[in-house]
This record gives sequence, structure tokens and C-alpha cells, in this order.
Amino acid sequence: MVNRRQAAAALAALAGGASFAQSWPARPVRIVVPFAAGGIADLTARAVGEALGARIGQPVIVDNRPGAGGVVAGEAVVHAQPDGHTLLLISNGTAVSAGLFKHLPFDAQRDFAPVSLIGVFGLGVLVASNSPFKSFADLLAAAKAKPGKLNIATVAVGSTQNLAAELFKSKEGISAQVVPFNGTPAVIAALRGGQVDAAVEILGPVKAQLDSGVLRLLTTMARYDVASWNGLAAPAKTPPAIIAKINTDVQAVLAQPDVKQKLAALDVEARGSTPAALGSLLASETRRWGDVIARAGIPRQ
Repeated sequence: MVNRRQAAAALAALAGGASFAQSWPARPVRIVVPFAAGGIADLTARAVGEALGARIGQPVIVDNRPGAGGVVAGEAVVHAQPDGHTLLLISNGTAVSAGLFKHLPFDAQRDFAPVSLIGVFGLGVLVASNSPFKSFADLLAAAKAKPGKLNIATVAVGSTQNLAAELFKSKEGISAQVVPFNGTPAVIAALRGGQVDAAVEILGPVKAQLDSGVLRLLTTMARYDVASWNGLAAPAKTPPAIIAKINTDVQAVLAQPDVKQKLAALDVEARGSTPAALGSLLASETRRWGDVIARAGIPRQ
């Protein structure tokens, strides 16, 4: 049975949380992005951050901290004051890192408090315009007719694209070579030059090549329930009332037509969520990609 002292403490905690939420934001808000400027995650964070800043009356600053496994960005946030003024952009890459690295200086599910999903974007299986494969069925038939001969390009080993290609192989029961490159431009060049047969890539960065007919989309990875996503999280001890306040403001921003339009131009669907739903997504994605990494025999770094 709860005694009076415990009840008073609980009420005080609730009152304190509400007070924190009412005072948020007291200064500029920083979104730490574990990717370089100019990529989909960075541009998504900037579009949402600009609109969020206008709504809350404080600047929202995007702080790019690229680095393997999101270590640099994650450490910057895990050690920040848990007051809602420092947020982390998390993604399916956050989930991948948990299974790809032997040791991380944080546990994304334990050390960060989910705030909201902010965007979802697709991946696809692509070929060059002059490819003999006119359909996805053609590609599968060729892979099954000559096991191990098909070459599928992706960006670096352990990337979402790379693991999506491994998942594609597993789901379809085919033997194919997944060939990693150091970036999307190199993947496009390999496709156009005929060095590889197909590629798995995020669709936003190749939109211009698809629109111009240089590349052709055979199918999307949605057929395997695979998509890339971005969300926002805060340090784990951030008061729930502040998390709720930020979530409300982010949801309002994502509903704005101009924000939806900016993200759609990047081939990103503006999509929010509850904190609990984002936490569940991170947990399920961590399990899924951990299984893919294990099945593919990718050594942990």
C-alpha cells in the first residue's frame, strides 16, 4: 500500500515533469545526426528541424557527427543533459549497428528514449537501362539458372542496402554475389558500366537516374517489408513529460503540407509515431538485422 510520503513524492515528480515540459525549450535544440551533411538523413533532419524551430520559437541546429556505427553521434547524446535540448537522429542503421559491432559504448534500446519516427523511405532492386533483365522475374530466373553468377552491387558491407541484398537472397533462395562499393555514385557507375548485373539502393539518391531513364527499377524492397527510416530519440533519463511535449510538436510539424512536400521531394514519406511505437520498431529491427548479419556470415567488427 502506498503511504503518504510515497504519494507525495510521486505527485512531486509529476509536478516537476510538467514544469520541465512547460519550460521546454529554454534554449536552442540540437539534433545530432550520425551521417555526413547532404545525405537523406541529414536533409530529413534539416527539413523537420527548420519547421520545428519555427513552431517552438527556438533554433533547431543539426550537428553532423558521422562515424562507424554511429558511435560519435551516440556518445554525444548519451552524455548530454537529459532535458530535451539534445536529440539523436536514429535509424535502421542504429538497429544494424547493434548486431554488426562487438562493442558499442551505448545500448540504443537502454540508453536512449524514443521520441518519434519522422520519415520512411524505400529501397529498390535496380538495373541499368540496357540490362537484359526487363522484370524482377527475369532477374530471379537468371539467378536460379546460374547459381553464384549474378552480381548485386550495394554500398559498404553492413549498410542497410548491403543487408537488404542479403535478405533478398535469403528470401528468394538464390545464390548471388553481393559486391560492396564505397558509395552510391560508384554503384551507379558499376551498373552503367556493366560490371554488375543489379543493385540494391535507397531510391532517393538515384531518383534523378530513374527519372531520366538511366536506371530502371525492377521492384521495391517493400515486398520483403524492408524500408529505411529515421526517428528522434533523447537521452534515457529525459523526463517523460518533455518527451511527450517534443512528440506533440514533431507530430504537428510532420502534418504540415510544406514539410510533407519537402520530404516527398527526397522520396521520404513524412511519418510520425508514438514514443512506444518507435521503441518497438527499434527493437524488432535490431532482432531482424542481427539475424540477417548472422545468416550472411558477416564478421562482427
